[in-house]
Amino acid sequence: MTNSTPHKLIIAIDGPAGAGKSTIASRLARKLGYVNLESGAMYRALALKAIDHDASLDDEAALVKIAEDSHIQLEPTIGGNRTLLDGHDVSARIRERDVTEAASRVSVHPGVRAWMVAHQRAMGAGGGVVMEGRDIGTKVFPDADLKIFLDADPVVREQRRMEQHKIKGEVAASVAADLRERDHRDRTRAASPLQAADDAVVIDSTNLGEDEVLARVEELALSRLKK
Repeated sequence: MTNSTPHKLIIAIDGPAGAGKSTIASRLARKLGYVNLESGAMYRALALKAIDHDASLDDEAALVKIAEDSHIQLEPTIGGNRTLLDGHDVSARIRERDVTEAASRVSVHPGVRAWMVAHQRAMGAGGGVVMEGRDIGTKVFPDADLKIFLDADPVVREQRRMEQHKIKGEVAASVAADLRERDHRDRTRAASPLQAADDAVVIDSTNLGEDEVLARVEELALSRLKK
């Protein structure tokens, strides 16, 4: 008997901050009827718990213990995922600047990343997922059906971040500096540094609109499904 269950892809979208990963992953997941696994939201949730527990962001052992005692869920909704931390909706709180900065520091620890990778693999094991982050195609799902590395000129990424959060003036300069520091940290960390997988399709979105990027990624996904 032929198995009539349609194959569901695992799609990995990696790239630096401000490249548009989250938006593209969310829209693509909705179009395909897939779950959008936001690795960034998961790290942010863990960072928030560390903040609430007054834990040092440099204490790897303490952070791993917090992770092991945490329950992080991503609940799909029409407007995007809700992030639940130990049963509480923290979707709005984890987007605030202190949590964003803390998440970048928390994510450099190998022990934290090992826990997170295991958790993410379990969540996406059955396919039908679009996952974005910085090491999805290289570490979390190295055998993903489709790998995208979404990049853009650093200045353009900074401008997009300002527009996204309606930031101007001195605060804008500070946010730009934070993004550059985050880029450096992501690309040079010892555990799973940011880099394109050898078999990833690299898309430079510097001169592309959001709809154009989505169309390219969707075309690639549908091509994989036909195979």
